[in-house]
Amino acid sequence: MKLVRFLLGLLVPPLGVFLTVGVGPTLFINILLTVLGWLPGSIHAIWVIAKHEEQINREGRIY
Repeated sequence: MKLVRFLLGLLVPPLGVFLTVGVGPTLFINILLTVLGWLPGSIHAIWVIAKHEEQINREGRIY
């Protein structure tokens, strides 16, 4: 599923962000960036997806 989200974040940025974080300010920021240009929206989507995966990995660790 992670690979699918990254591919969607690259091809259809708002959809990748929606599948990762749902409806919220991050999605609306990504929609705005995508309207302004596909490249800013894609960069933001990949960043959001990567940070979300990093946060999940960090929370899963037991110290």
